Amino acid sequence: MARAFFLSPPSLIFFIFLIFSSITTPILGDEYSYVKQVDPKKMGIRKEKLSHFRFYWHDKISGPNPTSVPVVPSPINSTTGFGLINMIDNPLTIGPKMSSKMVGKAQGFYSSSSQEEVGLLMIMNFAFSDGKYNGSTFTVLGRNTVFSKVREMSVIGGSGLFRFARGYVELTTYSFDITKGDAIVEYNAHVFHY
Repeated sequence: MARAFFLSPPSLIFFIFLIFSSITTPILGDEYSYVKQVDPKKMGIRKEKLSHFRFYWHDKISGPNPTSVPVVPSPINSTTGFGLINMIDNPLTIGPKMSSKMVGKAQGFYSSSSQEEVGLLMIMNFAFSDGKYNGSTFTVLGRNTVFSKVREMSVIGGSGLFRFARGYVELTTYSFDITKGDAIVEYNAHVFHY
């Protein structure tokens, strides 16, 4: 005849606790094991500073070596080019002339995203190739209403010396060739970085 196994109430509570603690510990441990606190000093993060950068963005659509090429034409007949997408590899120079010193490239794309005006959605990395910022980038995202006098877009991040970057850029058109579509735009970037 089989004997029944009885536990006293304190032993039963302890036994149930052991079963549930062994089940929940691995589950909670696995669930939260991908996140941990990090000491910013160990990552080399120092005091945050605000830097102002001024350069000229050259968008060249014409000629044998364009820096901006359409990858998706406007699918409709639109005066604003609605739906158009251009990929860019635009030079950034310290002066408005293409012959002035190049400090980097603006790489990304812009798309015509307005049906009422020439309004672009712009997404680009400013990849620097000069001085201490060589190899560092910051990323700009925003709306550019091309024919407004001053436009503003956000700095949303970066790499290298611009890790954790944030800020904004103001842009004004320096020149625009209506027949060729080429433009030179002055960018003033205010960037918080470490």
